[in-house]
Amino acid sequence: MPASIRIPEMRASEPVDVPAGDIARLAGFIDAHDRLAVLTGAGISTHSGIPAYRDGSGRWLQRRPILFQDFMRCEHTRRRYWARSYFGWPVMAKAAVNAAHEALVALERGGRLAKVITQNVDGLHRRAGQAGLVELHGRLDRVHCLDCGTVGCRAELQRRLAELNRNWTADVQGINADGDARLDDSDWPGFRVAGCPACGGTLKPQVVFFGETVPRQTHEAVGEALSRATALLVVGSSLVVGSAYRLVRDAAARGLPVAAVNRGRTRADELLAFKVDAGCETALSAAADLCLGRASGRGR
Repeated sequence: MPASIRIPEMRASEPVDVPAGDIARLAGFIDAHDRLAVLTGAGISTHSGIPAYRDGSGRWLQRRPILFQDFMRCEHTRRRYWARSYFGWPVMAKAAVNAAHEALVALERGGRLAKVITQNVDGLHRRAGQAGLVELHGRLDRVHCLDCGTVGCRAELQRRLAELNRNWTADVQGINADGDARLDDSDWPGFRVAGCPACGGTLKPQVVFFGETVPRQTHEAVGEALSRATALLVVGSSLVVGSAYRLVRDAAARGLPVAAVNRGRTRADELLAFKVDAGCETALSAAADLCLGRASGRGR
């Protein structure tokens, strides 16, 4: 059955003593597994200017996101979401692919990766050219109508929202990792929401909200990716969200070795063979250079 997204806090237990890894060990891990699956989280996109959700201990760095049930049942919540998204979307749209995304593409083209599964909705893996990609939580650059099913472009919706809200202003207090802004509660009630251009119905971003279920076809694609993989590498995720944590547990239950590149604790530390406590850009770029350089040398 599809897995429901939850937002539990990391348990306040004693930290697990995870074997420390370095660039050489990471490169060796990639070398040893010719069908490597990679699970990425918000930490891979921080160098692109998109904030992280949590700190190294798994605690939230920002306000809790809007829940799926609240979005579906409450017009005021939907107005609040789109007011926040109005300011957050331009930041997401302008975010640039970074060296960590490029390293994964290089490893894929070098025949090292089976699949990249991302928790992120920012689209940066796609823009980097990642071919074997499963977007676990959907994509922010699309919207769909809850009434007629029409799928549209988020950039076009932004243009319509700008026309509807020419005289509306708000004090932006910051941008969140999921593509919305932090606004004062007194600001968003004046925001005008755009309906579906086809039927006038209710629009929702084509992402999996917290509290929503992952679509069955996505869930099946993840299962297929793990069935073909020989190991799993976690990159930039604390694994606090239930869907990602279950994915790692499933991989371990299948007997797949699991390693991580992440600053701070993860919820699955006890399942890791080792962890590289470093920035995603630095670690992945260096490890990819080592792996692909070795392959080039073998080919001469």
